[in-house]
Amino acid sequence: MDSDRAQVIDQTVIDALSARSTDDAGGGRPGAPDDDDPVDKRSGLRRADYLDILESQYQARHLDLEARRLRTRGTGFYTIGSAGHEGNAALAAALRPTDPAFLHYRSGGFFAQRSKQADGCTPVFDVLLSLCASSEDPIAGGRHKVFGSRALWMPPQTSTIASHLPKAMGTAFAMERAKRLGQPLPFPGDSIVVCTFGDGTVNHASALAGMNASAWASFQNLPMPILFVCEDNGVGISVQTPPGWVERVWRSFPRLTYLKADGCDIIDTYYQAHAAAELCRRRRTPVFLHLELVRLLGHAGADMEQTYRSREQIRASEARDPVLGNSLRAVKLGLAPARSLLRSYLEIRDRVRAAAREAERRPYLSSAAEVAAAIASHRPQRVLREAASAGRAAERIALFGAERRLPERQGPQHLARLLNWGLLDLMAKYPQMILFGEDVGRRGGVYGVTTKLAERAGSARVFNTLLDEQSILGLAMGAAHVGLLPVPEIQYLAYYQNAQDQIRSEAATLSFFSQGGFRNPLVVRIASWGYQRGFGGHFHNDNSIAVLRDLPGVVIASPSRGDDAVGMLRTALAAAAIDGRVVLFLEPIALYQTRHVHAEGDDLWRFPYPPPGDAVEIGRARVYPAADPELTIVSWSNGLWRSLQAARVLSERHGIAAEVIDLRWLAPLDLETVVRHGTRSGRILIVDEGRATGGVSEGLVAGIVDATAGRPQPPAIRRYCAADSFIPLGPAAGHVLPSTEGIVARAADLVRRARGRPPAATAAS
Repeated sequence: MDSDRAQVIDQTVIDALSARSTDDAGGGRPGAPDDDDPVDKRSGLRRADYLDILESQYQARHLDLEARRLRTRGTGFYTIGSAGHEGNAALAAALRPTDPAFLHYRSGGFFAQRSKQADGCTPVFDVLLSLCASSEDPIAGGRHKVFGSRALWMPPQTSTIASHLPKAMGTAFAMERAKRLGQPLPFPGDSIVVCTFGDGTVNHASALAGMNASAWASFQNLPMPILFVCEDNGVGISVQTPPGWVERVWRSFPRLTYLKADGCDIIDTYYQAHAAAELCRRRRTPVFLHLELVRLLGHAGADMEQTYRSREQIRASEARDPVLGNSLRAVKLGLAPARSLLRSYLEIRDRVRAAAREAERRPYLSSAAEVAAAIASHRPQRVLREAASAGRAAERIALFGAERRLPERQGPQHLARLLNWGLLDLMAKYPQMILFGEDVGRRGGVYGVTTKLAERAGSARVFNTLLDEQSILGLAMGAAHVGLLPVPEIQYLAYYQNAQDQIRSEAATLSFFSQGGFRNPLVVRIASWGYQRGFGGHFHNDNSIAVLRDLPGVVIASPSRGDDAVGMLRTALAAAAIDGRVVLFLEPIALYQTRHVHAEGDDLWRFPYPPPGDAVEIGRARVYPAADPELTIVSWSNGLWRSLQAARVLSERHGIAAEVIDLRWLAPLDLETVVRHGTRSGRILIVDEGRATGGVSEGLVAGIVDATAGRPQPPAIRRYCAADSFIPLGPAAGHVLPSTEGIVARAADLVRRARGRPPAATAAS
């Protein structure tokens, strides 16, 4: 069998149209056809519409063929194509260009067709620039081959299958919620969301989460205008989808209206897509459109499908080639003569090839700094000014109930109470802010942090979700897309792991793959860390944040005391509002209700509410000083609280003066403060309640070593971390987590060992 099936399917179209060019006379029917001649009276599809869609299919096909030539020449770097899926051009034609579209990677026809619906688009050249990884690629700037456009309301999608379904669901839900709150939308209010994916994708947990959450909301009569489109070609890479599986599952799924179309037929696809879109638009309920398609040329250019598909299977797919079938159908219906379609097919081929030669000459990204520039916008002074702005006085009084009830007029409080007030204060400042998650509504959260927020701010702004972390984070990203300022809550850090791909593959990468054209401003609150008593064990005491620490551009906040938490929360919301940042806000469960530090009743861990205007700069640590310190202890959250206890013991029992640094922000790290103080004292003890492997202390040690390399006497460094273990239930947890006694012992030993030499700062001065 000829291994170059790309050449075979291309030549088959040419030969078929050539054979019919000799005997057509004006299009197969007497009389000259008119552009307004109806092709399908049910949907209103006209001759001009059909030919326009067919032209988009030709463009998508030749882009796929050219992608393979570019790879052969060593100037193209992506060959997952749309061949066989060009039917999605008819889907695009049935929608509006203002309907947000979350698309999978076989969307060449859709992209070509939608590009015609907005001025100034050059879809062929744009795709070629993307294939060549040129820095002039208008969407990703050469960082990845994606289909995306701000003007066309197509956020770029990653290659992680199904991860876009939860945020598509979130966008559909949030657009209706924004209208209810009177917040402006970036597209018309009757828009719908379209989300496309393959048949293999429907089995993925993320896909099930997105569709289930849509149905769950619709079941409660909440508006959910989303059109799910399964482009079913019968195979996922090399794994066959059981025939009838997609229809059997989704035809009977509750609260999803199921429609089906022959995706290889423009007329049927347009009719069913038009019907699905109008149904979704009118009812504001989810619709599932099942397009039966074929996959041509394997999964990608390097995929030799002959190794897992028979000759008969491959040829059967090629016989259903939508470009071939729709061209011959146009001739048969008298929409255009074969010679005219052949001329169009070849002219588009020539234009694509010429454009490819030009795209090959365009520049690449030239440095690591240029590559990373799109990760996240960072304007710290603007963010700090926004965080320090007082907000709206009248709204504050209205939400808190009276001027005398404003939080700055109350006495010192513990962390949970100050967080509660801080959240309500920010809801007064940002009318577009919404807060949601499991149990955050009338119950007020598992630990009472959101108590009475729904009552005061309203159930439209503070509400419960279904118990699924993927859906919660998807809703957050969707809300960000429509202009809201989402603050989702994940009930425990271990539960975040169930859905971390939503941040890793979607939220964290969106700005990178769109050069900042699309953003995900969100602050994710996560009840975190260990030491919780009475309700413990690993799943409620997770001390691992390794999956968070390597996310470029993501801010990680981890306060230990209430006033810091409020100031940091203000800055986190400001960073989201101003720069579209993704912030993970880790709240230490064990310190929520803590009031004392050294002895019962000392009340040293209750603090006044910081008045409006007080904010904590991102990446700025807090220092608890000591006179002539011999040691610098660096920690955060629970470790910070224990380090302060240890510092008193070291002073009173060992005669050791220890200053303590609370990092507060775990990304970015305030290495400057740590190095300056650690160099002065000569000794650094890092107390990390995270595990020895993957903990924050690894990055701290590496950063300190890099920053002090070459100095005459760099500081001595020691780590005290949790064991590389999950946290067990009950008293046994104490065996694997840092303790106050353990901090004292390691600090005293470090100082004793180093007392024989002067601190580096003393020698330097």
